[in-house]
Amino acid sequence: MLQVSDMAAEKAQEILKAEGKEGWGLRIFVQGGGCCGPSFGMDIDEKAAEGDHTVEKNGLKIFVDNKSMESLGDKEIDFIKNEQGEGFVINSSGGAAPSCGSGCSGCE
Repeated sequence: MLQVSDMAAEKAQEILKAEGKEGWGLRIFVQGGGCCGPSFGMDIDEKAAEGDHTVEKNGLKIFVDNKSMESLGDKEIDFIKNEQGEGFVINSSGGAAPSCGSGCSGCE
């Protein structure tokens, strides 16, 4: 099942508050794919659409459509901050960093 870290929930709620959209949630979706597997997108959404899965963490709602949930089912949404920058990441369950063995560019 899709997991959300405490840090990701906290940062998402900060963003929603700054945007004047407290009580809204994040929508996570499959945006395409390539040699490294699916790419994911994120947006702000007021409510779940019909048929969406809703995952909640510390008051944050994450909305995911059925197709995207198939790809996200064993992942964790996290927030990282390091010398390269900061942002949301989607990791394999257990916090392992995403990987790509094909040698393609653009993989994180």
